[in-house]
Amino acid sequence: MRCIFFVLFFILERCRAEDLHVGGIFPIGGTGGWRGGQACMPAAQMAFEDVNKRDDLHKRFGYQLILHSNDSECEPGLGASVMYNLLYNKPQKLMLLAGCSTVCTTVAEAAKMWNLIVLCYGASSPALSDRSRFPTLFRTHPSATVHNPTRIKLMQKFGWSRVAILQQAEEVFISTVEDLENRCKEAGVEIVTRQSFLSDPTDAVRNLRRQDARIIVGLFYVVAARRVLCEVYKQQLYGSAYVWFFIGWYEDNWFEVNLKSENISCTAEQMREAAEGHLTTEALMWNQNVEQKTISGMSSEDFRLRLNKELIKNGYDISHNRYPEGYQEAPLAYDAVWSVALAFNKTIEKMQDKGKGLKSFNYNDKNIANEIYSAMNSTSFLGVSGVVAFSSQGDRIALTQIEQMNDGQYRKLGYYDTQADNLTWFDEEKWPNNKVPQDRTVIKRVLRTVSLSLFICMSCVSGCGILIALILIIFNIVKRNRRVIASSHPVCNTIMLVGVITCLISVILLGIDGQFVDPESFTMVCQARTWLLAIGFTLAYGAMFSKVWRVHRFTTKAKTDSKKKVEPWKLYTMVSGLLAVDLIILLTWQLEDPLERKLEIFPLEDPGIQSEDIKIMPELEHCESQNHSVWLGIIYGFKGLILVFGLFLAYETRSIKVKQINDSRYVGMSIYNVVVLAIITAPVTMVIASQQDASFAFVSLAVIFCCFLSMLLIFVPKVIEVINNPSDKLDTKSSTDTGISKEDEERYQKLLSENEELQRLISQKEEKIRILRQRLSDSDPTTRKT
Repeated sequence: MRCIFFVLFFILERCRAEDLHVGGIFPIGGTGGWRGGQACMPAAQMAFEDVNKRDDLHKRFGYQLILHSNDSECEPGLGASVMYNLLYNKPQKLMLLAGCSTVCTTVAEAAKMWNLIVLCYGASSPALSDRSRFPTLFRTHPSATVHNPTRIKLMQKFGWSRVAILQQAEEVFISTVEDLENRCKEAGVEIVTRQSFLSDPTDAVRNLRRQDARIIVGLFYVVAARRVLCEVYKQQLYGSAYVWFFIGWYEDNWFEVNLKSENISCTAEQMREAAEGHLTTEALMWNQNVEQKTISGMSSEDFRLRLNKELIKNGYDISHNRYPEGYQEAPLAYDAVWSVALAFNKTIEKMQDKGKGLKSFNYNDKNIANEIYSAMNSTSFLGVSGVVAFSSQGDRIALTQIEQMNDGQYRKLGYYDTQADNLTWFDEEKWPNNKVPQDRTVIKRVLRTVSLSLFICMSCVSGCGILIALILIIFNIVKRNRRVIASSHPVCNTIMLVGVITCLISVILLGIDGQFVDPESFTMVCQARTWLLAIGFTLAYGAMFSKVWRVHRFTTKAKTDSKKKVEPWKLYTMVSGLLAVDLIILLTWQLEDPLERKLEIFPLEDPGIQSEDIKIMPELEHCESQNHSVWLGIIYGFKGLILVFGLFLAYETRSIKVKQINDSRYVGMSIYNVVVLAIITAPVTMVIASQQDASFAFVSLAVIFCCFLSMLLIFVPKVIEVINNPSDKLDTKSSTDTGISKEDEERYQKLLSENEELQRLISQKEEKIRILRQRLSDSDPTTRKT
């Protein structure tokens, strides 16, 4: 009974009228969120002790500040429960202190119903800046959005215009990312991907690799940060090619502590390796002038030493840099208590004029709540975290500090003043190989072109062929009165040689690509290739085709009309007809669906030198139109038809030799070769079209071989004949355009008729002989039956 009485007496003494009570909600335990209460609660308790010792604060008005607190574990549900217990259990609270964004969101949204001011020492969610939603909220912790202008400034400084975002699915990070996206859009920075996760970041980190993310902004609590960093190590998303932005309010050794207890599968060495080089941005939470005395009479360094002693008493191994969570935010919790004390002082001064005191406050008293709000809103003092002042949204106004992890230690790179847009830079950053990482894989577009040596070789061979064809044209004209030339239709031979020259010129054009001409000129080269190759083929092949056709006509004359003659002009008409069909097709193609330069893109390749930032994108130029396959089908169909028909005629006349066309057998052999090579070349070229050297070499050799073989078969025998018989000339009086006299033609037709008549008589004689032999056999006595 005495014990109970003593406890009740103690409580009543603590609840005397001059005490002002503050509720405290500290995230200390738990596993998933921020456990900053581990350091912030000792700092807040230090502040309550210091405030209560000051004569100019508590003795002036005769009160002391009393803290009533409990653990929220950074769980909004538990935080709400703690808040209700604080409010519904005496004594009455005048204000609430809270930490952890998720808990502050719940508490601040509900506290307005009790007319309570909420002061958050460890909440950075941008959503808390909404005055319509949180009308009674203040916070000594700057909003997380204060980091975003700094991140944008760094991206501009290092020339990064492409970033990725990895976030934990918490409201504080979701709203921060939304603000970052808006700022990136204004700054012209592309967000290549935005990945989020609840607890397991494995898939999200893996997706970053698939998106080729190089500059990555990470937004998550420290427990999730360790899981992310381990997965970063596994996916090899660190090193000279990557830059990570982490939140700066983690402890300095956050990446190597609690690995076993949190079931992190990476070792401390691996975590340190993956963490090397990352950047952090954080609002300044410690006064940078370590010797400047603050409102408490301590400098920030004095506060650090005193806090370390308190933490050591609480069992934390500070001597080995094993700081508890919330160590960086501890000055914010300390200054938050001073903000409460100063606001209460101002409120008491105003209330005295009205004859009231804070002791009369209840949860329905909106007037006193407004006075406390007004006093808090005008608060400004120098604390251990720097100048403490609040914006119209209740946010802390602060500079941003930029640090980089180098050799396992954080090194300050500079400060950024968002309001003045002033970046103070120390030039202390370190990058692997002294090279700022790229924000993407640099894609170098490399045009695949025909090998220069191959092009020169084929062009030289084609040039030699053109020269030989020109010499043969001169030879054909000069020696046109020689019997061997005149009997082979020299005009047809000249047409064939012109076609050969045209085809050989097209070979040179086939090798002209982007290494010689610009894209616009390449389109003209495309069109010239098609025209020259199609027309050259028609002239060369058409001339040979007309000769074989005339030989075939000679072999059938006797059966049809022996008097009707095939005039030489009909040969030229046939070539002209084939050429006209070509011109109609090509002109229609040109007007309706012209050839254009199209690029074939190949998979990315590694450059010759080792580099993580450069990939080669091979490209290959093609000549194509919208309905390219249709037009090729028409061209191939027409050419294929005359090739097949020419092959048929050559086969039919393979053993026929006529005096009027003395080179018909050689022409037939040339047609065989052209047909065979055309049948092979067309499909093979389509298959190897993506291999520029092989395609060019194959087509060029096929065309060159056809041209040289045709000239060899048709003209070499004539040249040899002219050399061996220099005086053998044709009688010009009896010659025609083709070198065939009318008498020779009539004699030839007469011999054909006589031959047929003799064949008929021979058949009749053979039939009579057969009958006589049969009779002899029947009359032989040795064959009769006995």
